[in-house]
Amino acid sequence: MTGFDERFLTRNGLAARQLAVLMLNHEPDTRLPRVRDFAEELGVGNGTVQAALRLLENAEAIETTARGHLGTFLVRSDRSVLWRLSGLGTLLAAMPLPYSRRYEGLATGLRAAFEEAGAPFAITFMRGAGARTTALVEGKVDLVVLSRFAADRLIEEYPVELVADLGPATYVGAHGLLLRHGAVVDSPGLRVVVDHASEDQRMLAERVFAGRSDITWVEASYMQLRELFDHDLADATVWNLDEAQGRLGSDVDVLPLGDEVTRGLALRNSSAAIIGRTEGAKALGAVRDSLDLTLITTLQTEVLRGERAPSY
Repeated sequence: MTGFDERFLTRNGLAARQLAVLMLNHEPDTRLPRVRDFAEELGVGNGTVQAALRLLENAEAIETTARGHLGTFLVRSDRSVLWRLSGLGTLLAAMPLPYSRRYEGLATGLRAAFEEAGAPFAITFMRGAGARTTALVEGKVDLVVLSRFAADRLIEEYPVELVADLGPATYVGAHGLLLRHGAVVDSPGLRVVVDHASEDQRMLAERVFAGRSDITWVEASYMQLRELFDHDLADATVWNLDEAQGRLGSDVDVLPLGDEVTRGLALRNSSAAIIGRTEGAKALGAVRDSLDLTLITTLQTEVLRGERAPSY
């Protein structure tokens, strides 16, 4: 099929489009649900399901075979055709601005993995996990990339769910305590930079300085850090060292984070997570089951090492 077949606009065709979404969740050489099970799930008759299956077979989206009392098995499926017929469209993912090599590698890996999975994919860049999640909930994007640390909290508050966790050091390399040269961490009235647009940074900073009633919080973004430190307008912050690298002068000291709890939080903060809307559960299932997470991390590592040019 080169264009969209008008048969998929008929009643049977609309059922075929719904069935295409379900077929994305089935692997070749596996037994398919019974016709009446598909019919019950789609809210149509058995004959409509049988006609829908024929439409998908004629479109070369799937190939099935009957194995007697064992049932009907999926022999082959073309995920790109299934996705196109399903009407799911291009998946739009929102991720952080690609200011670091790590994010460029992540974007490169994501694009390659989605292409391999047969899902049309595009990336939009937005600063702040909160802003990205708002866009997700409002239906402006389909997926959001953020830290697992932020994802866990947002999943509790919004109708979103985890699609994938890519593991440590895929979102950021590490976090550290940045201290203006000459400032003392324990000094009263320490001026600490916090960026409320960044859920990760805010939560980490609040955890590191928990119990300190003498702290003066300075609202600013990471792009203002060097100016604030250079002009003696701030003393410290907790920040992603990927962002800090090359942006700060020699008058800033980098210290390791404190206790085990904080280090554990920073580890979760370093893992990239992908979340999607809960209401799109079937599409999410198709994405989750078909994404090759190893491909994403492998390409990200190659970009980080300079062995591959970023492509996203």
